[in-house]
Amino acid sequence: MITRPTTASELDRVLPLIAPDPGAALTADTYRSRLADGQYRPAWTWIAQEAADGTPLALAVWWGDPSDALPSALDGVFVHDSVRSAADRTDLAAAVLTAAHADYAAAGADAAPEYHLALPGDWRDRPETVAAVAWRQDAARRAGLPVSLERLRFEWTPEAGLPEPSGRLLLQPEPDDEVFVDLFRRALVDTLDADTRKEAERLGAEAQARADVAFYRDTMRGDRSWWRVARTPDGEPVGFGIPSRNHSAPVVGYLGVLPEHRGRHYADDILAEITRVLAADPAATDTPTRILADTDLTNTPMAAAFTRLGYHNNARRLVLSPH
Repeated sequence: MITRPTTASELDRVLPLIAPDPGAALTADTYRSRLADGQYRPAWTWIAQEAADGTPLALAVWWGDPSDALPSALDGVFVHDSVRSAADRTDLAAAVLTAAHADYAAAGADAAPEYHLALPGDWRDRPETVAAVAWRQDAARRAGLPVSLERLRFEWTPEAGLPEPSGRLLLQPEPDDEVFVDLFRRALVDTLDADTRKEAERLGAEAQARADVAFYRDTMRGDRSWWRVARTPDGEPVGFGIPSRNHSAPVVGYLGVLPEHRGRHYADDILAEITRVLAADPAATDTPTRILADTDLTNTPMAAAFTRLGYHNNARRLVLSPH
């Protein structure tokens, strides 16, 4: 039987399923905290349980912004230790995900939410983690999430030191959204960011650029005044940077270099400015303890820029999606 909790006592019964697991970073404490502020909800928490006695056997937890009507991502899938075989775990998890996806589609979702697995940087060298990911990935595939994308997670901490300006570029605020729409559109050419490329192919470059500007302006928690346009000393646009914040930390929201200016390490100059803006956030009580950033595993130029600027690759994120 697949259901959702409707009372606090029902939640208390299923939370023990959120146990330490090499394939899931979510903890029970994190669940309670995000439940309290609306990032998690009982309606986005799905359970498979024994029909006879109600024993919880599997749990799936979706995340969304507190203002969202539908969830944005799947954060964790857990199956009780008593379910030993990978095949049985896959069956249970796939049934839960399929039921939830059908419910979200009926409520108006265009597609099933992506499944994000937070993993160690060396997860492929850990047999227990590979096994824990495998049955989850099989279940997600059966539930309509066949496409996988691996991303590198980078982290800057104050110990790395603030990067100094090189003086090669002028990095200035720009209040006109249309300037950023144009820059996002131009940076799409031959981009190595897989998600951006896929969405541009689906929507068209202009629509994707406008969607990106709207997302970072209206959904992310960074200040619009932080956005920067990078220009040469004679005023020619080179690229742009979007410092921002998510629910837990400052983040490198987006960094784009225009095609005609790639290959000159201008990403370093823009990333340095993003880092300085976030480290000087007046809303913070002190220097941030960390700044987070992601890039696709295949985007080696961006990964190299993070490394040069003192960002440390400390984890990976496997993203399973419908397309």
